[in-house]
Amino acid sequence: MPRQARRLSGTGFYHVMLRGNEKKDIFIDPEDKGKVIQLIHAKKVKTEYFIYAYCIMSNHMHLVVREGNESISEGIKKVATAYAYYFNKKYKRVGHVFQDRFKSECIEDERYLLAAIRYVHQNPVKAGLGKAENYKWSSYKVYIKGANEFGALPETREILSIFSNERQKAIEYYKEFIGQVEEREFLDIEDEQMDEEDLHEFINRYLIKKGVRLDELSMAKNKKIRNELIAEIVNQSNLSLRKISELTGFNRETIRRALKR
Repeated sequence: MPRQARRLSGTGFYHVMLRGNEKKDIFIDPEDKGKVIQLIHAKKVKTEYFIYAYCIMSNHMHLVVREGNESISEGIKKVATAYAYYFNKKYKRVGHVFQDRFKSECIEDERYLLAAIRYVHQNPVKAGLGKAENYKWSSYKVYIKGANEFGALPETREILSIFSNERQKAIEYYKEFIGQVEEREFLDIEDEQMDEEDLHEFINRYLIKKGVRLDELSMAKNKKIRNELIAEIVNQSNLSLRKISELTGFNRETIRRALKR
């Protein structure tokens, strides 16, 4: 089943989210969180993408980025690959660390860019981890202090200049802005279920594991596999039976019968 093409931003700006495989914690201790932030900075130098905000939580992370010499997919892939190698080696494990490919949404104007940065910096607050300025694993302190222990981000000057040409005034206005309630909805981990893009990934992995093709599921010998697949899709997605039918090729009556079993 072909993978859906990623939407491309006309401005080069994206809000990106990477989550742990099966939503498991992948940034378990301070060393892990520090490591991925170091990788974000290191790969930024090599691939020349631009970082406007980041926030590392226990089982996912958010970034606001702009493409440089390479596509956003290439830049983020390098961070994810390097961290997965570190994580598997440290915890003596094998397999996927991140769940599928990263999620992204396009940022096409300045207002949405500012809102996305605010949303990323408010993540710890939403999670009940205290004030944004006290959370060590985000870029918020870079905005208000110029750097944190992981370094500076020149991109923050670009954002602060939107608020004022005088740095101290800009910082105060930015603090006030971050404290405001964000009404827009952005990519997040909370209550997340499979969407249409996830479904393609899930079906591909399932069929490879079972050693069958999608067009072979209609065979009588594969009925059990087909019914198990349908049940898993329904349990893990918020898609309607009509949409599942459309995407898998199973008619709705087949889906209903599988669920009754």
